[in-house]
Amino acid sequence: MSDFVAGIDIGTSRIRAVIGEITDDGTFQITGVGTNPSTGLRKGVVVNLEDTVRAISQAVETAEMMSGVEIQRCTVGIGGTHIESLNSRGSVALPQKKENYEIQHEDIARVIDVARAYKFPLDRQVIHVIPQSYIVDGEKGIRDPRNRIGVRLEAEVHIVTGSVTPVQTILKCVNRAGLYVDEYMLNSLAEVKSVMTKDEQELGSLLIDLGAGTTDIVYLADGAPQLTSVLPVGGDHVTNDISIVKGLSVEMSEKIKCEAGYCWAPLIEENETVIIPGLGGRPPVRIPQSEICAVIQPRMAEIFSMVKEKISAVADTRTLSGNIVITGGGANMAGIVDLACAVFETQNVRVGIPGTFSGLAGDLGEYRSPEYAAVIGLVLNAYEKFSASRTDSFSKDSPQNSVFTAVKNWFKELF
Repeated sequence: MSDFVAGIDIGTSRIRAVIGEITDDGTFQITGVGTNPSTGLRKGVVVNLEDTVRAISQAVETAEMMSGVEIQRCTVGIGGTHIESLNSRGSVALPQKKENYEIQHEDIARVIDVARAYKFPLDRQVIHVIPQSYIVDGEKGIRDPRNRIGVRLEAEVHIVTGSVTPVQTILKCVNRAGLYVDEYMLNSLAEVKSVMTKDEQELGSLLIDLGAGTTDIVYLADGAPQLTSVLPVGGDHVTNDISIVKGLSVEMSEKIKCEAGYCWAPLIEENETVIIPGLGGRPPVRIPQSEICAVIQPRMAEIFSMVKEKISAVADTRTLSGNIVITGGGANMAGIVDLACAVFETQNVRVGIPGTFSGLAGDLGEYRSPEYAAVIGLVLNAYEKFSASRTDSFSKDSPQNSVFTAVKNWFKELF
């Protein structure tokens, strides 16, 4: 009998739900996809609980109808401008009960607990603690210190936190929609799973999620995140700029942006025009495509410049050995890669598109788009955790009995 997992991405503009099936032989296929406009969020934070609950229910119902199953549990994406991160280090002395003591699972769990023991304000909660590397007796850059001989173990970790109220409100909305939350996960880290290769994560890469209300960034190197952040600007700011400059409604400005928006002027053909609907019975008018681009390109360049400044302390985008991977709805804009290449002064830029999976939804290919990167990553994470728990159930180090299993799963599955 097949098992099913589900992921829900609660975004500023849309809510997306995906259902995946785990067959008897352990293979994974996507069988249901649902999406619904989101009107209850602002910059990734719930501002209208009832609207958000309704939108979640409708997106899930659409995915269930396509999949032919009813789900009760899910993995939920967390985002918003309240997200913060920092890098921390912990150190412990190793037991010296006998000569040449070898590092055990319990030692790793203990040093990570020390590394995460940062004094956060009461209104913040830890979302992720991700090991970056370990140090044994001064030797740095160790990925897995198990069975090494030493007297002191140190761990470098990346800690992601969020404000308690926004996080708990998201979970409450999902619960009120009739679903139990197995796990919640930072959206941008979920996207890493679905669109970034292992080599890119090792060599040093930057993921940029151009959402409607926010822009999420993750810089990864040596297989682990070094910086995660959420900027309070996104596609909605571009829409508002068009609305103000051209005197159009927000709805019409959004349509023009999505259907005819360019953010790189050299791509526009000469004499190419955009039809602007008339108001109050006035006839529609044609304006040069370049005029719309003149509004969009500066705003998108500003967003990329903010990202560049944000990561300047940890990386130089001109010397990244990996890639800059762009996801989110903004990644569909014509010329986005060219503009990013110009701002970041590199040619190593691409759009991140989730891989192909079999199943009904896979055959339709609906999710093969950068705005589905987060929800596909969420459902992939759920699948991998399910597979790992199935394997661990036959060992003593099951998730219920070993803190180390969680650490091992982060290392093995997420990065």
